[in-house]
Amino acid sequence: MPQDLLYSKTHEWVRLSDDKQTAAVGLTAYALELLTDLVHVELPEVGRKLKAEEPFGEIESVKAVSDLYSPVDGEVVEVNQTLADNLEKLADDPYGNGWFIKVKLADQSALTNLLDEAAYIKQCEEEH
Repeated sequence: MPQDLLYSKTHEWVRLSDDKQTAAVGLTAYALELLTDLVHVELPEVGRKLKAEEPFGEIESVKAVSDLYSPVDGEVVEVNQTLADNLEKLADDPYGNGWFIKVKLADQSALTNLLDEAAYIKQCEEEH
């Protein structure tokens, strides 16, 4: 797992831009492993306003459909459109090309609710 990420309790990761104004959001390798064979992803439109802990999209596997939750408050400024046709990218590179959306942060207060790597690993071990 990359060192520069923060994590939500619902297994989304956040990578802040250098200026700390924008965050890329994706799904962790742990969550993708649980989902197994992915068949569909539904992502929001650019311009959509998000609230932390509210769903912004869905990911579907042969097992189930799961909501994707926004870890931050803000506005969607970019959507990774290539994922819909290349879901295998998620498992191959969940922390690089496997990002879902980029969000212009409304404020950084939601970041304090996110987990660092050690806390996220501990949560995964407890769930397992």
